[in-house]
Amino acid sequence: MSAPFTIAIDGPAGAGKGTLARRLADHYRLNLLDTGLTYRAVAHKLLELGLPLDNVSAAETAARQVDLSNLDRTVLSAHAVGEAASKVAVIPTVRRILVEKQREFAKAAPGAVLDGRDIGTVVCPDADIKLYVTASAEVRARRRLAEIESMGGSADFATILADIERRDERDMGRADSPLKPAADAHLLDTSEMAIEAAFLATMAIVDDVLAKRNKA
Repeated sequence: MSAPFTIAIDGPAGAGKGTLARRLADHYRLNLLDTGLTYRAVAHKLLELGLPLDNVSAAETAARQVDLSNLDRTVLSAHAVGEAASKVAVIPTVRRILVEKQREFAKAAPGAVLDGRDIGTVVCPDADIKLYVTASAEVRARRRLAEIESMGGSADFATILADIERRDERDMGRADSPLKPAADAHLLDTSEMAIEAAFLATMAIVDDVLAKRNKA
């Protein structure tokens, strides 16, 4: 691959885009960035400092300090951090700071797989491949419940479903960079699809694009 090769993956929480992104990055030996973690890192810093999530100045400072090479998924995956991140993510200046960092990441050789909410529409509109991975809210809630139970925890399905629907509404309804598929994105509904089937379907798309690119 001469120029960096970029795969942009968007979709709502729990649709499987993170797992798919990791599989693709590993298979094609590309850099990997879960852009949601960058917003979680900002939210985590504000929570750590005991500052309000709508403190724009503090959020901007935290965004500038985010190190994309040092994002601790274990710490940042906490539910409270995720809830806080979706509130921080509506701040336009924070989005602009983080988007610039994400674009720089995508430019590094040999290329990258980025997953998030606005990769194909805003961060990397010229990505070689754009995917929009989705699933019904009910399926995503069941997956989240199974994940919690597999780790020995317990949760209420209705509460998880309501949480997912609230997050979808926030992500899709925000004025700045709302969650939506890019016009030229490949749509992948994983409601009835295992991750292996989704991975194989995506590999066929990527291999086709790479073959055409290598002939050019």
